Amino acid sequence: MAEANYYQDGEVLDFTPAVALSAGDALQISDGRAAVATSAIAANTQGAVTVCGVFSFTKTSGVVLLDGGRAYWDYSANAVTYKKVNDRDFYLGRVVGDATSSSTTCYVNLNVDPKPTIDMLRDGALSVATGTAAAGGFGLPVNYGGSAALSLTATNEAQCVDMLSVDRVALNANPIAEFVVRLAGIGSTNAVDLSIGLANGTSTTDADAITESVFFHYDGHASDLSILAESDDGTTEVNATDTTIDFPAVGSAVANRMEFWLDGRDPSNVKYYINGAEVLAATSNLGNIAAATGPLGLLVHVEKASGTATFGPLYIDRAELRIMEQ
Repeated sequence: MAEANYYQDGEVLDFTPAVALSAGDALQISDGRAAVATSAIAANTQGAVTVCGVFSFTKTSGVVLLDGGRAYWDYSANAVTYKKVNDRDFYLGRVVGDATSSSTTCYVNLNVDPKPTIDMLRDGALSVATGTAAAGGFGLPVNYGGSAALSLTATNEAQCVDMLSVDRVALNANPIAEFVVRLAGIGSTNAVDLSIGLANGTSTTDADAITESVFFHYDGHASDLSILAESDDGTTEVNATDTTIDFPAVGSAVANRMEFWLDGRDPSNVKYYINGAEVLAATSNLGNIAAATGPLGLLVHVEKASGTATFGPLYIDRAELRIMEQ
């Protein structure tokens, strides 16, 4: 007898739903993958679902989805979005093509999940700490499972700590960078600076000294949670500009996660996104780094010039970059 006998194509699977499914319904099967009912299936009746292919789905209104980005199925809203929360949302696949904020549909390549070109939490980072290290506080990044955390302590001194990806990419590699962070402790004074983005290097004292960068920026003051954006191409610097988006109430839960994206497919107009929405699209020269020489890497940078200000921890849940042909 053969050790194995063909049963069915792995792209289409038998499925018996507890409740009736309509053709085109999205669902999650027992191995965790997303699936789509290819035809109506009555309750408690075996039918067929498919687990691969490109499908058109309803998209959540008001969010932008970028080509190649993660797509999640919002279980309660029956629509695609860019993240999941603590309910029954599940990973759907990767977005095919850009979908604007006003688009009602988007295309998703079901269950596809390629590795990013750079994953700073997977591939490694360079980190230099300036100041007096403290156990569980200021010092080199602290690992929490698959996340990393950066903090500053009340020691009266200049402190700086960063994470700069070992790997970099060329300016014309069409990069899209994604950062997901949780701000669990805001700065006690505005002596604190936080920068998140792409840069050609780092600084042991001051992120403004980095010659080429596109940053989201936060002046870590307890009374002001404003998120700013800035850029520098090595010659022309666009100063930090208020995005009008603030960090939410601080904390370490899922509800406190913020997503920051940088779309570098056009180096003369790098686009900034916070939680799936573009910010500062009309700000002159912001994100224009066409004159930069690169290469650029992922950077998270925290500093204070002096004093007893504290900050953090800032949990970094994702710091990734993908490149593509245009």
